[in-house]
Amino acid sequence: MPAEGAAVLLWFPRPRAVAGRDRGAVSRRAPDGPRTEQGRDKDRSVEEVRTRAGCRKEEGEGRKWIQRYSLEKNMGGVQSLGLPSATGPHKVGCTDIMTDHRRQGSFFRLYYPCEACGEVKHPLWIPNYEYCKGLADYLNRDKRWCAPLLNMAFGYYEVPVGWDASFRAAEKYPLIIFSHGLGAFRTVYSAVCIELASQGFIVAAVEHRDESACTTFFLKSSVENLEPSVGATTALEQSLEGSEIPPASLAEMEEEWLPYRKLDTAEEDFTFRNKQLYHRTEECSRVLDVLTDIHNGKFIKNYLPGHLDLSVMKACIDLKRVAVMGHSFGGSTSILAITRDSRFRCAVALDSWMFPLTDDIYSKALRPVFFVNSEKFQTNDSIDKMKRLRSNNNEIKIITIIGSVHQSQTDFTLLTGQLLSLAFETKGTIDPIMGLNITNKASLAFLQRHLDLQKDFDQWDALLEGDGEHVAPVN
Repeated sequence: MPAEGAAVLLWFPRPRAVAGRDRGAVSRRAPDGPRTEQGRDKDRSVEEVRTRAGCRKEEGEGRKWIQRYSLEKNMGGVQSLGLPSATGPHKVGCTDIMTDHRRQGSFFRLYYPCEACGEVKHPLWIPNYEYCKGLADYLNRDKRWCAPLLNMAFGYYEVPVGWDASFRAAEKYPLIIFSHGLGAFRTVYSAVCIELASQGFIVAAVEHRDESACTTFFLKSSVENLEPSVGATTALEQSLEGSEIPPASLAEMEEEWLPYRKLDTAEEDFTFRNKQLYHRTEECSRVLDVLTDIHNGKFIKNYLPGHLDLSVMKACIDLKRVAVMGHSFGGSTSILAITRDSRFRCAVALDSWMFPLTDDIYSKALRPVFFVNSEKFQTNDSIDKMKRLRSNNNEIKIITIIGSVHQSQTDFTLLTGQLLSLAFETKGTIDPIMGLNITNKASLAFLQRHLDLQKDFDQWDALLEGDGEHVAPVN
């Protein structure tokens, strides 16, 4: 088992080749979002990207995203790989939203129930080659060879959703804010988020800018003064300084990439991780603020490519039924969030990394929390901390999914072949789809109970007690 303060690995790779794309460099001007299969020009502007949104279209029954690709040379054996189709009654759409081009703005992927339509465009799972370089850096690998390998592994995977699909404004939907783990980014939990959206939730997957993502970006205008202030001592603080002068146009804006921050000592690790934890919690609350404004009909400017009219979501978000959810570092983020923002009625912590939490939290986490642990990741000390939380709150549930590993709740368990899964432990002994199904069903049962939903998710209530195949309670 990993040491309590050890770096937490949240995913892992399989090979990809992208036709016509320069693997050595990606334009700083090209914002995130779905991509074409064609190479990016180095100086392409944001406006150009808007006209060339890189989504693949469905081409009839023979070209459905829900297919899982059979790959003869998947780094060690024949595997059927890909993200599974959602099982809920709703079709799912998604879009990326950046509400302020500066770093202190909100950046998230939004999944939502959508209308059925004939022509569907699917975004690529890796939104930008910079994420391959960020993953390589996080893994302490030379990105000159590792980034192209990751690019080969994941470049043609698509997300089984309709990009910018028409929102289904037929009812109010409960809301989930999702927080990613250390070294991850906003698309790493697509399978979980898509399933929740198909069951009638709006899900906002935050991409954190606290230097815990493998990389992320904000947009910089040539007219802005981004020189660090005298009091700013870290990249985190420096980038939060600067002018509020708006750019003349999106075409003047360039990506500014923010890398993962590596730490040297355990002492520094706890101090900085705890600081990040509070930053992440604030970001979750800010995303909730944005979605509250959308619900109330306030105009929200999106600085990223996309054509979804956010105003159609007016009065369609159930702000009385809001949960926060996350994996690993995102799990501890969700725990802290319910102590700091009363709008979050409950939290789902997937294989939570308990290390960054301070002792004072244990008496403050009085709202319902559901811990869904893997069998291999948690230490005795972490389990003791979960039990300590439960001793003050009888609405806390803790279960373990037997045969699962830390990456079993990420998309990487679905996208890696035999060799890489052995090297990086992205798969346990449980079937990856079965493990994710248990995670989803148990989470839905918990959300129905504590958000007072009128659904049939209570059919899986036994999972909350650790009763069922491949699950066990933590007593």
